[in-house]
Amino acid sequence: MTTKNLCAVLRGKDELSLENRRIPEPLPNEVLIEIHTVGICGSDIHLWKQGGIGNFQVQNPIVLGHESSGIVVKAGNKVKHLKPGDRVCIEPGVTCGKCEFCLGGRYNLCPVTKYDNQPAGDGSLCQYYCHNADFCFKLPPNVSLEEGSLMEPLAVAVHACRRAEITAGQSVLICGSGAIGLVNLLTCKAMGASKICVTDISEKRLDIAKKLGATHQICVKDMDTKTAVEQIKSKLEGSPDVTLECSGAEVSIRLAIKVTKSGGVVMMVGLGASEVKIPTIEATVREVDIKGIYRYVNCFPIALELVSSGAVDIKPIITNVFNIEDVLKAFKTAQLGSDGAIKVLVKCSQ
Repeated sequence: MTTKNLCAVLRGKDELSLENRRIPEPLPNEVLIEIHTVGICGSDIHLWKQGGIGNFQVQNPIVLGHESSGIVVKAGNKVKHLKPGDRVCIEPGVTCGKCEFCLGGRYNLCPVTKYDNQPAGDGSLCQYYCHNADFCFKLPPNVSLEEGSLMEPLAVAVHACRRAEITAGQSVLICGSGAIGLVNLLTCKAMGASKICVTDISEKRLDIAKKLGATHQICVKDMDTKTAVEQIKSKLEGSPDVTLECSGAEVSIRLAIKVTKSGGVVMMVGLGASEVKIPTIEATVREVDIKGIYRYVNCFPIALELVSSGAVDIKPIITNVFNIEDVLKAFKTAQLGSDGAIKVLVKCSQ
């Protein structure tokens, strides 16, 4: 085996570089994976440009990346369901399995989760990576490694749509048509939503939403909330049953609460400022449920089935692919959204 293991290492704000590190040895319950493809997430961009995210600030060098797929090259002696040569995608959070949340079926809320990049664990934007085998999932034969790297954001959408209880015949508003907004659009369609309106400030992104099956698209750039509410209701012939807020912008959150049908659901998917000003009276007197999501729970098998069955075609959101040697260029492209970039992938091996 080669001794080369290039890793995208963040040392602090705006300090991203490639380093050659040793190839790790898997623990008994782990597998060593030759990473093939890693998607760049908004949280990766935030860590790179801000030097932290939420309460976490980079103190020691960390390897970025958590949307990953690859090929198993070695399995620990306690691993029974995976073997060298298996193609897998990676669920990045490894939980304790013993706390009330894990035992109660909501393991994403486990307080001692070891999650790539957060708070200090190394991620998988590298050529070789070890991970707990229970959180690695075989790719069906008809799912590519590139698609496999997108199972993580698709799992986010599956969890969001399940918590929002999307059902056949509903009308849905999706605020934001970045990568997360688009995978939520695809998932809503697969779950039977009949009318889907997407808002964004970018006409280019709305064009992609249209191609992916959005019933209606509205550019809300420089549009006041009252006008936006009127246009959404006009397009959907009424208020949406569910709104998936995928931008994290305060103005968009306010819009979501105001426009959602009485008794409906606003699902907070996007992450923005830690505190925002919202019209709580609208939610209170009209019984609009505001829900949040944190990652996913048992969603990777569902995401894989959606893609494998053809219910979701995730390939169109892949807009740019770079080799790991060009990782800085990849991050800049993802940050700026240049050339119509939606989802930027980094190839770590051929």
